[in-house]
Amino acid sequence: MPNINNIKKYKNVHMIGIGGVSMSGIAEILVNWGFSVSGSDRSDSETLHVLRNAGIKIYVGHNAKNIEGADCVVYTAAIHPDNPEFVHAKELGIPLIERSTFLGELTRCYKNTIAVSGTHGKTTTTSLVSLCFIEAQKDPSIQVGAMLKELNGNYRVGNSENFIIEACEYVESFLKFSPKSEIILNIDNDHLDYYKNLENVKKAFIKYVKLLPEDGHLIINADDPNCLDLPVYSEAPAIKYGIENEDVDFSAQNIIFNEDGFPEFDVYKFGEFFGRFELSIPGKHNVLNALACITLCDAYSIEVSYMQTALKKFTGADRRFEFKGTVNGAKVYDDYGHHPTEVAATAKALKNKKYNQSWVVFQPHTYSRTFNLLDDFAQALLSFDNIIVTDIYAARETNTYNISSEDLVNAIIKQGKDAKYIPSLEACASYLKDNVKADDIVLTLGAGTVTNIGPMIVE
Repeated sequence: MPNINNIKKYKNVHMIGIGGVSMSGIAEILVNWGFSVSGSDRSDSETLHVLRNAGIKIYVGHNAKNIEGADCVVYTAAIHPDNPEFVHAKELGIPLIERSTFLGELTRCYKNTIAVSGTHGKTTTTSLVSLCFIEAQKDPSIQVGAMLKELNGNYRVGNSENFIIEACEYVESFLKFSPKSEIILNIDNDHLDYYKNLENVKKAFIKYVKLLPEDGHLIINADDPNCLDLPVYSEAPAIKYGIENEDVDFSAQNIIFNEDGFPEFDVYKFGEFFGRFELSIPGKHNVLNALACITLCDAYSIEVSYMQTALKKFTGADRRFEFKGTVNGAKVYDDYGHHPTEVAATAKALKNKKYNQSWVVFQPHTYSRTFNLLDDFAQALLSFDNIIVTDIYAARETNTYNISSEDLVNAIIKQGKDAKYIPSLEACASYLKDNVKADDIVLTLGAGTVTNIGPMIVE
């Protein structure tokens, strides 16, 4: 069992927003270690049902009384300072710990925390690494940013010293972790509401690699020029992977795609044949994600056969090019992509599938991202045959940027491609039902509520 000395003082932990993706996993780990855990969330859910069955006291709705007996209160970044439980904890002098800070404390309990970071591909790569470790019977604990069929959830509680986590760079939250190994998939212009520019994003990753110990591992994507300088700042040795860059330790070659767009490829280690791998997820970008996983797993002496089996089994995390069903004889997929690079990668992956016409319903995510990357989004969407843009999903923001989805549609039209602005999801669903034909392919794209269109239209 991991060493829990640094958190033993918190025998009774209350969690505000316990139904969240990361919070629920933390709660299960704590219960498994013998802590008394309670938590609240604004509405009931399947996740809360699972937590109740694990012996966690759950409150639906927030009330000051809910924190009685707590030694500390863990809260998500989405919790407002006027939350009655937050306010009462402050009044009583109970330690208040933000979720990423507390997760950082958990990483210090494990000898071997593997953190998967990067602007794109974190969830898929964390999933791949996790399944390889499970296949190799290394009994890892896992925190991943989406639901996995293989886990029946988004977390796993193991009893080994291995802890595999998805490490998000937003507001530099990954700097609170204590990793033994890091995978850095890419560094891109994102979260500009916080970072302001790419240079500041890179500075955050430089700080991040400095967290590694000498006996750790730094796994970097050598195809991304923004990653190439990172080894200079790390005490851990760097292991490089790539497809295009020849100066790498691990490379993917002889890539082919089947009619579903799933790749098959050879991996070479230091120029020597390492193994042939097949994926059940589409796109060249997922070859890179798989290669990152293979590079990391080799550093932990996982046998090639275990990697091959795990990678072939994996059919994608929730909302990562997820097949939803059919409408009018057309296949419907849903994807979380909400950055121009992700949109472009998904569009490219689509090209490897067989279909008549492609339809995309894109929901921009946050006003700041839409404003800062408007032309990039327009360019990325051009690859689709039929483009529909629905209203911006605000998330945590107010529209101080005076930006709208109509601005994105106009930017696409300026590039010579037709696009439609359809504000509501219901209207988008009706339009698709009326216009999509057999052998077409439909993609709902974005990190917000656009995922609800699939259930509205599939037969």
